[in-house]
Amino acid sequence: MKKTHRDTLTRLRLASQWISSATGSPRDVVRRMTAMQAQDLPGAKWSIGLRSPGSRLADVDAALNRGEFVRSWPFRGTLHFVAGEDLGWMLDLTASRTIAGAETRHRALGLDSDAFTRARMIAENVLAGGHALTRNALFDEFRAGGVSPDGQRGSHLLWYLSHTKTLCFGPMQGNAQALVLLEEWVPSPRTLSRDESVGELVMRYFTSHGPATVKDFLWWSKVLTKEAARGLEIAGADLESLDLDGVTYWVGAGMLDASVARTTASRAVHLLPGFDEYLLGYGDRSAALDPVHSNRIVPGGNGMFLPTIVGGGQVLGTWSRRATPKIVSVSFDPFAPLSAAREAAARSAARGYARYLDLPLAE
Repeated sequence: MKKTHRDTLTRLRLASQWISSATGSPRDVVRRMTAMQAQDLPGAKWSIGLRSPGSRLADVDAALNRGEFVRSWPFRGTLHFVAGEDLGWMLDLTASRTIAGAETRHRALGLDSDAFTRARMIAENVLAGGHALTRNALFDEFRAGGVSPDGQRGSHLLWYLSHTKTLCFGPMQGNAQALVLLEEWVPSPRTLSRDESVGELVMRYFTSHGPATVKDFLWWSKVLTKEAARGLEIAGADLESLDLDGVTYWVGAGMLDASVARTTASRAVHLLPGFDEYLLGYGDRSAALDPVHSNRIVPGGNGMFLPTIVGGGQVLGTWSRRATPKIVSVSFDPFAPLSAAREAAARSAARGYARYLDLPLAE
C-alpha cells in the first residue's frame, strides 16, 4: 500500500474513532464506537477514556454503574462494551451461529442443555431483584446449586447465558465488574427487525471505524456476506466511499470533505491499550501497523495484543505501565528510537493517561 494511501486511511480512522478529535462523554464514546473489544477490562476502560478528553477512570466506572453501557459477547464470541439497549438486537444477529460453533467445546467440557438450564435458574434466582454478583461469587452459587464451574466450565456458562440474553456485566464491585440479569439492567431494549439491524450495524461500523472495507466489516461482525450486502444497501445514504488501489473503502457521510480531511491530520502521539479498536477493528491492519512489526505487538501470534504507541497514525512501538495507589510510571519500547519531538509527545500522552487514573506520573 502506498504511503499516501496509508496516511489517508489512518488520518481518517483517527478522526472516525474519536482518537484525534473527540468531545463526548464515556457514554457517547461507546455509542459512537458501536462495540469496543473489552476482554481486558482496565485496557478497555482506557480505550473509552482516551476518546473522552477530561474523563477519569472514576467517570467510566460511574457510567458503568449507571448502566449507560454494558459488557457482553455480541460479536466474534468476544467481550465488548456496547450500549445496553443495543445488545439484544446485536445478539439476535450473530448469537445462534456463535453458540452452534461452540457445541463441540461445550460437549468436551460436559456442558449440555441440562447444565445450562440449571445454571440459568440459579442465576435468575440469586440475581433477581436488582442484585449483582462478581464472577467468582456467581461461580460459588453455581457450585452450591450442583453445577460445577471448575476448569473452564464457569467461563463457558457465563458466555452461554450472556449469548442467550440472561446475563451481562454491569456495575463495578471494587476492581471487578459484577454480573446482572440483562432484562433487569436494561429494561427498555431496542427492538429491530433483521433488516433494520444489519442496516444500522453497517452504518455505525463504517461511521465509527471508516474508512474500512466490507471485508473488514465481515471480519469484525461475523454477519453473513449476504447480510452485509443488504446492510450496505440500506445504509448507503449515510455512507460514502473512496477507492484506493482498486479497493473500495466506506466511511460516514461527510468525512471525505476537504475541510474534514484537513482538520483530522494529526502528528500527535497516542498511547493506546492492547486490543484497542484502532487495530482490532479491522481484518487488515497494515495501514497502521507494518507487518514486519506484527510479532512485537502480538508476540508469538498468541492473540494477546500489547499496548501501542501511535504517532502520525502509525504504530511506533509498545508501552507499559506500573501503578501503585500513589503513582504511575510509564515506559516506552519503540521499534526505533523516537525523535525528540515524538519522545516529548509520548511523555505528554503519558501525562494524559496519569490524569485519567487521577495519579501523578513518575517523571
